[in-house]
Amino acid sequence: MDRFLNRLVDRAGDFLAERPGALPLFGCGLILLNFLLQIVPGQDVWIVASDLFLHLGLLTAIVGLLLIRPLG
Repeated sequence: MDRFLNRLVDRAGDFLAERPGALPLFGCGLILLNFLLQIVPGQDVWIVASDLFLHLGLLTAIVGLLLIRPLG
């Protein structure tokens, strides 16, 4: 299990080093998804009510921006 996690972290680090803007772009996509879910009428799901995608997108974008320099 440890080897699997080590390989996963190494591959993720290599992927993000080659594409430094991927994580902030993914975070912006989550924020856009949250906006689109908000304007659809009749959605009373807890994901929409709690703005889950907005919060995840914001955290993902901030972490992605902070990791651009160390990984690049």
